[in-house]
Amino acid sequence: MDVMDAERSSKNGVIGSIDLSSSESAVDLTGQVHQLPCCIKFDGPCPVSDYFKPKNSGIEVEGLSVEEAFFRGRKLKGTTVPLPQGIVLEKRSHDKKDSVNMDEGDLNSWEINAKFNSITFWNHDILPSPDDTHMRCFHWFAVAKALHKPVTAEDLVSVFVEK
Repeated sequence: MDVMDAERSSKNGVIGSIDLSSSESAVDLTGQVHQLPCCIKFDGPCPVSDYFKPKNSGIEVEGLSVEEAFFRGRKLKGTTVPLPQGIVLEKRSHDKKDSVNMDEGDLNSWEINAKFNSITFWNHDILPSPDDTHMRCFHWFAVAKALHKPVTAEDLVSVFVEK
C-alpha cells in the first residue's frame, strides 16, 4: 500500500473481511490462553509448557478458584475465566504478484487460526478478585449482548404493559 492508499484508507475507513468458515479446522487453545502481568518481546514458537506449569492452589476467593505459577522466579496468582466465544484471527498471506491485482478489501482479509473458551489472568503475588481490572472488563460482554440483541414484539409489549 502506498502513501496515497494509506491516506484514502484513513479517510474512508478500512475495508476488510473475516472468513468464519475455517472455524472447524481451527486449533482449540482452551486452557492455554494466559494474560500475564508483564511484556514479553517475542512472538515466535517456544516450549512454554516445559517451563510455565500452573497448579491449582486449593484456595477459593469470592467464587474464583485460584491457581499458582512462577514466571522468571516471580510468583503469580491467577484464575481462569470462561468466555462466551474466543477466536484468534490471523491475517491471510498473499503472494506479492497476486496482491498487485487485488483490491484493498482482499488484502485486508483475516481467517480463524484458533479458538478458545476461557482465559487465565495472572497477578503478581496478590489473589485474583472480581474487582480486578480484567474481571471487570468481562462485564461488558453482557452489556454488548443486551445492546445488540434484536428487540422482539414481546419485549415491546412488556415495556408498555409495565408503565
